Amino acid sequence: MCTTRRFTLAALAISITSFNAAAATPNDAAPLGKLPRWVQPLAYHLDLSIDPRQTDYSGNATIDIELKQAADHLWLHGQDLSVGKVTLTDAAKKIHSAQYKAVAPKEGVAELDFGKILPAGRYSVSLEYSAPFNQQLEGVYKVSSQGAPYVITQMEAISARYAFPGFDEPAFKTPFTLSLSVPENQVAVANTQQVAEQKLENGWHKLSFAPTTPLPTYLVAFAVGPWDVVDGPQIPATQWRKQPIPLRGIAPQGEGPRIKPALAQTPAIITALEDYFGFGYPFDKVDLLAAPDFAAGAMENPGLVTFRDYLMLLDAHSPANNVRSSFNVVAHELAHQWFGDTVTMPWWDDLWLNEAFATWMQSKITQQLHPEYHADLELISSANHAMQSDSLVSVRRIRQPITNNGDIETAFDGITYQKGAAVLNMFERYLGADVFRQGVRTYIKQHQFGNATADDLVSALAKASGKDQRFAKAMRSFLDQSGVPLVDTALTWESGQAVLHLKQQRYLPLGSTGDAKRLWGIPVCVRYSVDAAAASKTKCELLDQEQGKMVLPGATAASWYMPNADAAGYYRFNMAHADLARLTENLASIPDNEQLAYADAINAGFNRGDLDASAVLAAAPRLAQSGSREVATALLPSLQWLSKYEASTNLQHARLTDLARKVYLPRLQQLGYQRRANESQDDALLRATLAEFLALDIKLPEVRKALLAQGDQALQTGADGKLELTRANPDLLRSVLAVSAQDRGTPAIDILVKALGSTSEPAQRMAILGGLGAATTSANAERARNLALDPLVKVGEMSTLLRASREDGEGREAMWKWFIANHDQLISRSGESSGGRLPGLVAGDACSQSEADRLTAFFEPMLGKLTGAERGLAQTRENTLLCTALRDKQDPAAILR
Repeated sequence: MCTTRRFTLAALAISITSFNAAAATPNDAAPLGKLPRWVQPLAYHLDLSIDPRQTDYSGNATIDIELKQAADHLWLHGQDLSVGKVTLTDAAKKIHSAQYKAVAPKEGVAELDFGKILPAGRYSVSLEYSAPFNQQLEGVYKVSSQGAPYVITQMEAISARYAFPGFDEPAFKTPFTLSLSVPENQVAVANTQQVAEQKLENGWHKLSFAPTTPLPTYLVAFAVGPWDVVDGPQIPATQWRKQPIPLRGIAPQGEGPRIKPALAQTPAIITALEDYFGFGYPFDKVDLLAAPDFAAGAMENPGLVTFRDYLMLLDAHSPANNVRSSFNVVAHELAHQWFGDTVTMPWWDDLWLNEAFATWMQSKITQQLHPEYHADLELISSANHAMQSDSLVSVRRIRQPITNNGDIETAFDGITYQKGAAVLNMFERYLGADVFRQGVRTYIKQHQFGNATADDLVSALAKASGKDQRFAKAMRSFLDQSGVPLVDTALTWESGQAVLHLKQQRYLPLGSTGDAKRLWGIPVCVRYSVDAAAASKTKCELLDQEQGKMVLPGATAASWYMPNADAAGYYRFNMAHADLARLTENLASIPDNEQLAYADAINAGFNRGDLDASAVLAAAPRLAQSGSREVATALLPSLQWLSKYEASTNLQHARLTDLARKVYLPRLQQLGYQRRANESQDDALLRATLAEFLALDIKLPEVRKALLAQGDQALQTGADGKLELTRANPDLLRSVLAVSAQDRGTPAIDILVKALGSTSEPAQRMAILGGLGAATTSANAERARNLALDPLVKVGEMSTLLRASREDGEGREAMWKWFIANHDQLISRSGESSGGRLPGLVAGDACSQSEADRLTAFFEPMLGKLTGAERGLAQTRENTLLCTALRDKQDPAAILR
């Protein structure tokens, strides 16, 4: 009896334990947003077998996890994966089986079903799987260069789930240990240095790489193929880092020598970044890889930074724009090694902590190392461009709440990058550069190899500056709400003092349905004249109320003022008429950066309906006289708009043509159409901008004739059977081929299509695609658009071709008809995740109610299928309606005043 009683109590104890465990088991649904935190990944071991000649790859993913509570399942990510055997090994080395289930395939969410309740503790999860090489440049994908296949990765934003099963969120940072088994004739590279090689059977070998520092899944990277590996100059030790860093270039076979210019500029960039952050480069090597096809411009994978090939493969024939962009983008991606890689945002609503900082830091490093690039002016031009998007009611905030995968995909936009960088620039000026840097250094050191939020950064800056909560509130007002502040200003004379009256509201263009009543904490800085010798002073105050005023010591009743000193403020201004007239008369007295802010004010006033076409046409010649390329061309977009949408008579078009011929053609003629010995990059870039505007927008016959002459030479076939494209100025090649396609017609199209199949040089391919897209006859334009669905055109090149067809080619109507007939094929080739960009690609520049309505009618039923299309549709439709309202309200007769 006693024995029986003991058995019964034991059984009861087991039953109670099982009941408690069952009660503690999560009873949840598949998470379509963030994964639950009751499972934490601790480390990954990826062992993959990859042959680029095949259509798929296989491997094993082992993930060390901590189960924080008893459970009979866990959630993770995996998309298009064929998962076989799954096991869990507990701390006692006991093996448990599990089943992998793709429960939400569209979102890439999967479940591991344990089949029983497992207690809390640490486990090792092993998943054997295979997957196809992705066709839309996501995850692990395959491309070809000169007939040879290559495998490359692109995990950001949420594409690691295509590559391996795991916890595909930035908050989960763990070490990764990678091994790649590949054919012996293939080269493999990864985030870290190779530490071992093992010969395998059948001509394969296994390459093992050092464990990474803690990384989120989106930064895991590797590549396999017949790569050229080029050693660059070693990055020497510094006061911040005791060991030198190995530097290499990874290029498609035969292209190795062309990556050397990019390698040569890298050590100086790394050193400058270390000096700013006060923190040594945090990884074990730097590899720069030129990808034969790539969806993004570049990707900051630590230790293995990947780029579009045109940014890396440079020589004497490279366009000046590519040479300059190469430096800028390398600086941007290397800045990420601290912002984003060392310190990572925990969720995508703080993506700006990565991208805005890298954009802002890129400008700072470029200005330091290449002041002739005028990165300070580029930063302002980019901010002015961002303000155009930020004027939309449908625009997102810098820190936009992320609720689904579409929100993640559409977060990579000008608001995150350019607006974010402009806001940082504004508050750096407000706090002072040294104080701001100290706050940034503190932030990096406090959160190294971990995660941090915007609040962490704001707190670090506030502490470094000693500013109170007024500063924090001001900065958050730009991060947490959308829109552009408009500061209305008027100068009065009161009690013997010059007083500037300020009033803020939201800037809204003509036709907007938004509410103008909105409040920011704006660091307003004003430059003003104090004497007849044109001397000036600057005064700054924080405007965080609807109205305010600022006394300008030393100013007189006749003083001019610039409401945005140094153009460092992210706001637009609207001046009293007499004040604007005085500033206009003294435009030459203010620096180039402020002239850019003035140009933006003219553009903003026109779009708001405060100014008409005559004001734009009066300002253009004044700005065009500037020695600065950025200032001289600042109003070209406004002139393009007038030509495309407002000019409705031959006389009005003739007025615009006459202005272009008088104001801009002499500058182009002075530069000439060919490169000059030792000319500056700015001259080359200005030539390209003016030639494109005058030949393709204004269509000046004399400019088109000059470009056509180069085109006739470039379309000749050399002794090797290839086109003599280098006979044309590389900086003008895209415009040259566009004019050739339009004026020479079918024979030129035939030549360019044939060349596309035999040309691998990336800059030349981009020019060829732009030329093909510019075709204007129906048959040739349709033929060119159809190439977007042809393997001759790479996935990453499709948008170049289609955008050219819409803008410079046959136009919006033909593009729309083609899209309606071919949208299934286009979406299949580009991927459903491209949905956020698709409405703008096929219907950008539209300017009528009917175009807005047909866009909505087509895309609304597609929103459930196309990730991110909801925001893309809303913004494209709003832009269309704003253009319509502006065109309807502005008087075309003003062009002739």
